Amino acid sequence: MASNKLRATQQEQEDDTQVDMSPMIDMVFLLLIFFIVNATLIIVEMDKRVQVPIARYSEKQNDKMGRIVVNVYSDEFAGEGRFRMADGKEVFADDEDLVDFIKKEKESWDLKGQKSRLHLRADGKVHFTYVRRVIRAAAAAGVNEVIFVSLWSRSS
Repeated sequence: MASNKLRATQQEQEDDTQVDMSPMIDMVFLLLIFFIVNATLIIVEMDKRVQVPIARYSEKQNDKMGRIVVNVYSDEFAGEGRFRMADGKEVFADDEDLVDFIKKEKESWDLKGQKSRLHLRADGKVHFTYVRRVIRAAAAAGVNEVIFVSLWSRSS
């Protein structure tokens, strides 16, 4: 008799044991959309006219956060402006403009909580005097870390 009652209660419970997965799927999609929207994509721009030097034992820098890109052009492009921003279009008229640009970029990275670094892309034919001017401008702006861009080989 007790076994009949037990069987009867088990049969009634089997009908209600299905789990509705639609709220779980909705939550997963909402979280996925949230993380995609809030993800930050950082691209370091490069001007193809700058032929950076070859350094056999150079290392690739993976962290792109905090980079302040300055291009230094060789004499063939110097008539159009020796120092430029990352896109290669904006020209710095003098060293004060360069210091002001680096200060503004540093402040924006500081607000994001990132350490700012000078990402120096100098043409391989540029005399070090011009590179030194950019380094001194960065130091005047409060940026003390410099990344010198080079390639391991010309094909990469």
